[in-house]
Amino acid sequence: MKLALHWKIVIGMLLGVVVGLALYELREHIASAAADSPAFARAGAIADGTIQFVGQIFLRALQFIAVPIVFFSLIMGAASLGDPRKLGKIGLQTVAIYFCTCVVAVTIGLALANAIKPGKSVPEKTRVELMEKYAGAVDKSKADVSGVKKPIWQTVVDIVPKNPFNALANANMLQVVVFGLAIGVALTMIPKHKAAPIVAIADALTEALAKLVQAALVIAPYAVFALLVPVVATMGYGIIQALAMYVLTVVLGLALVIFVEYGFLIHILARVSLPRFLKAMAPAQLLAFSSSSSNATLPVTMQCVKHRLGVSDEITDFVCPLGATINLDGTALYQGVATMFIAQMVGIDLNLTQQLTIVLTATLATLGTPGIPGAGIVMLVIVLQSVGVPAEGIAVILGVDRLLDMCRTIVNVTGDAVASVVIARWRGEPITPRPSASTL
Repeated sequence: MKLALHWKIVIGMLLGVVVGLALYELREHIASAAADSPAFARAGAIADGTIQFVGQIFLRALQFIAVPIVFFSLIMGAASLGDPRKLGKIGLQTVAIYFCTCVVAVTIGLALANAIKPGKSVPEKTRVELMEKYAGAVDKSKADVSGVKKPIWQTVVDIVPKNPFNALANANMLQVVVFGLAIGVALTMIPKHKAAPIVAIADALTEALAKLVQAALVIAPYAVFALLVPVVATMGYGIIQALAMYVLTVVLGLALVIFVEYGFLIHILARVSLPRFLKAMAPAQLLAFSSSSSNATLPVTMQCVKHRLGVSDEITDFVCPLGATINLDGTALYQGVATMFIAQMVGIDLNLTQQLTIVLTATLATLGTPGIPGAGIVMLVIVLQSVGVPAEGIAVILGVDRLLDMCRTIVNVTGDAVASVVIARWRGEPITPRPSASTL
């Protein structure tokens, strides 16, 4: 029987935790043996070098793929929206709702991460050791914070690249996002026969890069083990508490998005009771949880919106497919919490400007998130790079990513339905279930 990739990653995580805890318990004996036996010390150095090699190859692969896949995916995503001048009222309303709900979702995640501080649940001694381990990243972050204070308007100006190719080369992610979006939107404004070759190239490169992501994920179980062993050997049992707090923070944030953010939109703007809405969307939410895929859930989502909620075919057929591509509120929230968690764990204090960068990067990057397994990991690398947080921290959270992926997909799918209902109400449509609702 062939194990699914996510189970292999879980096994890699568990083995990494077990080996790391064993090394943590035996650290004094190992240090003593290494001091007494040069051969033992050399063997330990070889083992450490091998483990670091596997982990670093995986991280380099993700970082190598991250910039081009976002750039070309954003071109495709923006081009798929059509000419903004011809998008129409429904299109503009849909894009506006998706953008606003995503910003609010990331903000909720950051607020919870600042309040709960899941990354600081590890012992103080362990945090000091981690700060020493990632001293370069910590020092760079402190230098950025203590540098010249920029007004907000200058921060916004800096997002626009002077040289887009320099932004690509230096992985300046916000500038890459702006460049990709600008190219994609510009392609919608020229004749289709002229834009088609560029769109086709971007499409082909996006698909090729997606294959590279899948290839990189083949070594993910071994990389998780390799990256996790040294972290656990340093953190000890504190990692269990830290992971529990991290999962709690993400799940709490996702719940707030559904019951508070979406609840407000459904009750105030759409004038539909939240219990009725959630009951109508239950089949799609259950499938989203089990499949972890907005795209795979899309047919059921559309059936629920049309028949169980009673939104017209015209609105559902436009809003839901577009949402499955660009509306990833749950994913954006998760990226915000994960970035704060890793930063707190290694002792990096992110200031307001850096957290604003997280909001912008996570929100805009959702437009370029391809619908493939593992894409969220690549997007997280991008958000981490945007604020100078070491990507090695991914090892700690990758083992629980499958569970959180299932949870955040529920939010992603629910957000598409929320937008459909709100827009239907704005257009004066009645929102009443159709007779065929019993088929779901």
